[in-house]
Amino acid sequence: MTSKLDQLRQMTTVVADSGNLDDIRQWQPQDATTNPSLLLKATESAAYQPMIDDAIKLAQHSSKDETNQLANATDYLAVLAGEQILSLVPGLVSTEVDARLSFDTEATLARARKLIRLYQSRGVDTSRVLIKIAATWEGIRAAEILEQEGIACNLTLLFSFPQAVACAEAGVTLISPFVGRILDWHLANSGRDHFPPGEDPGVLSVSRIYDYYKTHHYKTIVMGASFRNQGEIEMLAGCDRLTISPALLEQLAQDSGELARQLDPSSQKGEPLRKPMNENQFRWELNEDAMTTEKLADGIRRFAADQVTLEQRVRKVATAA
Repeated sequence: MTSKLDQLRQMTTVVADSGNLDDIRQWQPQDATTNPSLLLKATESAAYQPMIDDAIKLAQHSSKDETNQLANATDYLAVLAGEQILSLVPGLVSTEVDARLSFDTEATLARARKLIRLYQSRGVDTSRVLIKIAATWEGIRAAEILEQEGIACNLTLLFSFPQAVACAEAGVTLISPFVGRILDWHLANSGRDHFPPGEDPGVLSVSRIYDYYKTHHYKTIVMGASFRNQGEIEMLAGCDRLTISPALLEQLAQDSGELARQLDPSSQKGEPLRKPMNENQFRWELNEDAMTTEKLADGIRRFAADQVTLEQRVRKVATAA
């Protein structure tokens, strides 16, 4: 019997949830996805030190203003990392817009276009780049415009069905619903210390979204993310894509048990088509969902904090140079 990882690859595109180049070389995923937290962790690797130096030099040539240089340096670093990752994977890489722009459509548009221009300046085929944006109302509106311009988007920090519906209606390329963070919230607020994989709230959320998309023929790709255990991954076998940490990839590679398909692209199990989502409805439904409200805010704060730390690290290197 082949490993569960090999079996999973027969029904789902496996994506590496890591910015570490060694991990990507080892696991040879189809795609890779990054965020400020993963980039921050990756910069501890020796492989990233030349990239930091190059990003600083490029930023210094781009502007005489130190504030602009710092912002440019972290954007260049994200692009240089993405360029390196694309040399290792046959598919796509996701590069995230600064989370501090999550409630500003115009600023998100400007930063996304800038990232694409930086990739183009490096000679990168930008059809292989997904711009990663938080699934706020403002972020979804920005993604809708970017998609119309031919810039593919990955909507992240997605915790709820209304977010997923709004993303599909906006025509975004891909969504990243967070399985593990949904579970974290329910463990902290339900009085329970365990959910079997088949009852895992994060698994149920992604399954609901997947079935709705397939029933109504939305082209938006569902990529489950943020897994806490192998059982969650197994219960979503068959999902379009799953982005998986190196530790869980290792577990799947070492397990030779049978892996059954759980999600089917021919599904007709989704609920009836909803009326088009408007801003008032979107904000009301999120307001009524304590888990989504709390986890979305927490996720944006965490990514923003890691972005600040990343900037501080780059500034320290630039000052010491």
